Amino acid sequence: MGKRRARARVWPLLAAALVATLPAHAQAPAKPARLGLCAACHGETGMAQIPGAPNLAGQPLPYLREALKQYRDGRRNVPLMRAAIGPMSDADLDELARWYSAQTPHVQGNP
Repeated sequence: MGKRRARARVWPLLAAALVATLPAHAQAPAKPARLGLCAACHGETGMAQIPGAPNLAGQPLPYLREALKQYRDGRRNVPLMRAAIGPMSDADLDELARWYSAQTPHVQGNP
């Protein structure tokens, strides 16, 4: 019986140690301060609010980072986007890219 009690005490400790070694899930990014203007067209969760605006939810982070820089710098010539994000820093663009890439896309019905 002594060995059983010892095992009964050891198992929870082993389980806790195992859980502690597992990688932690990445925490969802905080909502960016500059999200408002983007959300007007692309939606707060990355699902477009107006026809012609692309859904951004779940897009790859590197793609969104680069696309935003290209819009800001004029390499993608879309005046509305350049006006919206022209004054944003790389850190602002990174926050937006992280936010939208972390969102889960969902199927929208036909209007």
